[in-house]
Amino acid sequence: MSEKALITVIIPVYNTLEYLPRCVQSVMAQTYENLEILLVDDGSTDGSSELCDGFAAQDPRVRVLHKENGGSSSARNLGLSECRGDYVGFVDSDDHVDPDMYETLFLGLQGSDASIAQVGRDEIDAQGNLMENICDPPNEREMISAEDFFRELLMHRGDCSFCTKLLRRELLRTERFPEGKLNEDFYLLIRILCGSEGIVSLPGRKYHVFYRLGSNSRKKDPNDFSRVYADCVENADLAATLVSEHFPKLSETAFRFGVFQRLEYLLHVPIPQMKKENETYMAIVRFLRKNWAGVMRNKILTRKNKAYATAFAIMPRGIRVLHKGWMKVRK
Repeated sequence: MSEKALITVIIPVYNTLEYLPRCVQSVMAQTYENLEILLVDDGSTDGSSELCDGFAAQDPRVRVLHKENGGSSSARNLGLSECRGDYVGFVDSDDHVDPDMYETLFLGLQGSDASIAQVGRDEIDAQGNLMENICDPPNEREMISAEDFFRELLMHRGDCSFCTKLLRRELLRTERFPEGKLNEDFYLLIRILCGSEGIVSLPGRKYHVFYRLGSNSRKKDPNDFSRVYADCVENADLAATLVSEHFPKLSETAFRFGVFQRLEYLLHVPIPQMKKENETYMAIVRFLRKNWAGVMRNKILTRKNKAYATAFAIMPRGIRVLHKGWMKVRK
């Protein structure tokens, strides 16, 4: 294995002392041995920082980068600036991977013009139960063009996570994750897809997500309004711009995606925040009113989508009050 290309695996670490050993050991145990394992300590305060140093003393393939806390994207970007590999992968520090994941991904790319390979994933809750599948992997190796994969992402059927993927390093020479934003994987993936031949999708679920309340992508209080909804709307606008430049056949799909993301925002924003002072909220309402005719003509939006778009365009706050009452009755 030592003669094979070097794969860098970047693991952002922030206060995951309880889960970090399982994560790092699963990467150290890979059947593909020519690895550089970058542990990027993002200002941990729970002992994770010292544990990272311990792994580096244990395995020469492990390097540790310590930095002030700046978030997962900031940690990943530092890893990208320091990595030496020909290929790059990412693992979150509370997740773990199968021993053959990176060998499978590497072999999947060989003999292909694609610069990205992906495997399937599953999600496991705190009680060890398998959760509902997000994306189903194919039964056999499948080459998906960049345009087709872009379409799958816009239809909420594709996996935008970088943790299930292996990428040729050149794709990320200049591109970086947006810092201070959520839905960051989607943002970066749609950008690099525009310069890619496509994605090799492989069978099997080899990446295992530990669904932990309070982790980077999950709120402890389900009633909290995450900024991810506004970030998703911004990413929908980016997707529309990229589609117009690179995949014009997807224009109707991109429009549907933009409407859908705006409806998600309106269905989750707390009612007290639905006021004129909220610029994001007001911009979304104006968008629905201005583009109502386009919503009605769109062949991909469902009748339910169109009904919600019409209702929110006419009386957004009132519809949310009614919707909240209806949800209480259903419970």
